[in-house]
This record gives sequence, C-alpha cells and structure tokens, in this order.
Amino acid sequence: MRIVSAASAFPEHYYSQEMLLAALQEYWGDQIENPQVLRRLHRHVGVDGRFLSLPKEEYLKMKTWGEANHHWIRTAKELGEKAVTGALADAGLNGHRLGAFFFVSVTGISSPSIDALLINRMGLCRNIRRVPIFGLGCVAGAAAISRAADYVRAYPDQAALVLSVELCSLTLQREDVSMANLISAGLFGDGAAAVIVAGADCGLSGPSILATRSVFYPNTEEMMGWDVSEKGFRIVLSREIPDLVRKNLAHDLDNFLAERGLTRADIGSWALHTGGPKILEATAEALGLKNGELDVSWQCLRRTGNLSSASVLVVLEEVMKNHRPESGTLGLLAAMGPGFCSEFVLLKW
Repeated sequence: MRIVSAASAFPEHYYSQEMLLAALQEYWGDQIENPQVLRRLHRHVGVDGRFLSLPKEEYLKMKTWGEANHHWIRTAKELGEKAVTGALADAGLNGHRLGAFFFVSVTGISSPSIDALLINRMGLCRNIRRVPIFGLGCVAGAAAISRAADYVRAYPDQAALVLSVELCSLTLQREDVSMANLISAGLFGDGAAAVIVAGADCGLSGPSILATRSVFYPNTEEMMGWDVSEKGFRIVLSREIPDLVRKNLAHDLDNFLAERGLTRADIGSWALHTGGPKILEATAEALGLKNGELDVSWQCLRRTGNLSSASVLVVLEEVMKNHRPESGTLGLLAAMGPGFCSEFVLLKW
C-alpha cells in the first residue's frame, strides 16, 4: 500500500489576515462590544492569509443556510475536480483505474454527494465504489487515508481516491459572537486536497503505509463539532482540547509504535494537522518535538489557515513535493477531530 500522489486546490479569492479582520469587523458591526478582542485573536492564530470561496463582499449578502450550501456545492465541485485532476496527473493514472472514492467534508451537504457529482463531471469509472463521509471534521483526511489503505489491502491491484473539500467560510454565523466563533473566523480557511492510495500490485511508487490506528476518547463529544440549527453550522470548540492532547497523544502514539517495535525517536518525518497554535504547541510539548519537526505544519497554517480535514492532506502534499525525506525514513501522518478522536498513519518513505 502506497500513497502515490497528493494535490491541493484553492479558490481564487485570497485575502491577508488584516483584510479579513476589516471585513469581519464590518460583518459583525456593533455586535462585538470590544473590537480589540477580535483584533487580538486574529494576531494570535498564526495565519498570514486565507482563501475564501466567495469575494469577501458577498458574505454580507447571504441570508440563509440554503444560500451558503448552494455555494458550497458549486465550489466543492470546482475545487474537487481540480484537486483530483492534479492527483491523477501526479500519479500518472487515468480516472478509470480508480476502484474506490472516499469523499470527506464537514462544511456542507449534498445528496447525491460530491463524489457522485464528480463521477459525472469527470467521467470516472461507473463501477467505482463510493464512500462519502460526513462528521469526522479535522480528523477526516487522515481517517480517509486509513480507510483507503484498508480498501487497497483487500484489492491490491486497485487504487483508491481520497478527496477532502472544506469551505469553512460558508459556515460563518452572523448572529454568533461567542469566543469559539470569533476564533474560528480568524483561523479557518477554504480549500481542497486529493490523495491517491495504491495497492501493492499497482506498481506505483510513493511512501508505504505500514500501519494505521484509530483512537476514540469516550465522553468527549462536547469538545468539538457543530450545533446544527435552521441557521446552519454553529461551531463547538472547547478550550480544553490542548489539555486533551497533552494527556493522551503521547501515550496513544507510543502504544501504536511499540506494537511494531518502534519509538518516537524512530520517526524522521511528521505530517500533522494544522489545528492552530495552541494545538500545535500542545502536540509538540506532548511528543517532545523541539527541533523543527512540525515546521511544515506551521508553514501550512500560516499560508492558508486551518482547512479542517484538508489540512493534513495539504501538509502531506508539501512534504511529498518540497520536504521529501530520504528513502527508508519512517514517518507519521496524524490528525485529531470531533468524537473526540485521533488517527495515526505510519509511513515508510
């Protein structure tokens, strides 16, 4: 099982953090009693700028969840096609060779799901197995790679496509001036990423997937997710997440590695979700990563913000294309998300 390619795609509208701050101050107006709170939050999220699905002026015009979801479907098709086309080209594959399609998102809904719309749009194989996944949030990119690995383990002569499209700006709630929503408005951006996982008999090159592990933390569902109402998706984001990371991540990763006779010292490449400064700092503290091991995650966070499930796939793309480890290096791809849960993918480059 190998990851043979990764490709990202972004909307055409990119704004600096200062421009987005000004737009949000107009968006919320006098709903925010102390505008300096918003400015302070934006300065501390570690983001230089973000892509938006729409020109920033258009967000003031949207009145309903239905309007936002209509834009989500349209943009998801456009970015999804671009990301999939890039991943296929990088792998040297034709879309007819794909045996399964795992689509993940938590920022919009569609039935038929986006994978079906893209099969029509791109003329993919009629016999492709579709697995649309909703609700895993930030962990979904890593989880989908794990599920794709399960698939190609069973069908080693096939390749599986993973696609994440997250358009976080379209979930913004105008009536919600809670701290969680103010933070998310400064942190999350829009984007898509596709990854192709190939079976052992495909004869394609790329980092091998040696093992995967899913970990669920009971009774933590209040940590992160959506409060869904007639107005759409209202963010649930607990300040206790960094503490959860510190308490659990090292122990769970060590157990996963120990089963294979490994320790953290054996990992030479890290592709971790860009959760935000506090999450990355808690991760580095928990795992004892003090020598720039998370630099790629920090770079991706600065460039595009947190892209929910697409983030870890964008980090993976950056590692594959610009920071590729030496052959034989062991690597770890990991993310955490609603549930609360974590996902580990052990790689050999």
